[in-house]
Amino acid sequence: MNEQERNKALVRRIYASCWNEGDMQAIEEIIALDVRHEQFLPGWPAGRDGFKTLVNFWRRAFPDIHEEAVELVAEGEKVASRFRLRGTHLGDFYGIPGTGRRVDIYGAEIFRFQDGKVVDYLYHEDALGLFFQLGAIPLPRLELAGVKSSVS
Repeated sequence: MNEQERNKALVRRIYASCWNEGDMQAIEEIIALDVRHEQFLPGWPAGRDGFKTLVNFWRRAFPDIHEEAVELVAEGEKVASRFRLRGTHLGDFYGIPGTGRRVDIYGAEIFRFQDGKVVDYLYHEDALGLFFQLGAIPLPRLELAGVKSSVS
């Protein structure tokens, strides 16, 4: 197995073990101690501990979270992933108490590997769609060609 295929397999393991199962030992094995991640919330620890905090944050809000790679592209030391995230909102999420609503969104991530561990981790998910699905943002009404309709 070449380096790109090994790194893609590690990304699949991040989804299956880290996100879907909350396996902290897998995080220890895959995520570098000083991983860089710019989307941690203020007050969260840096590095691997920050990644663990991120995983726990999402898993408390969505205990049945299921993430999977829809598409993986590897080049050199990087793997880009388009992923799908599904789950039921049962716990606090950015101050929104559990709603019991199911969410289903897509996102994209870029992982940079060094010596078999993630050293840089950047992600973007459909946050607007997520907050629409949670009911935290009202759905807009659209007027197209003079016809009123509601987005659902």
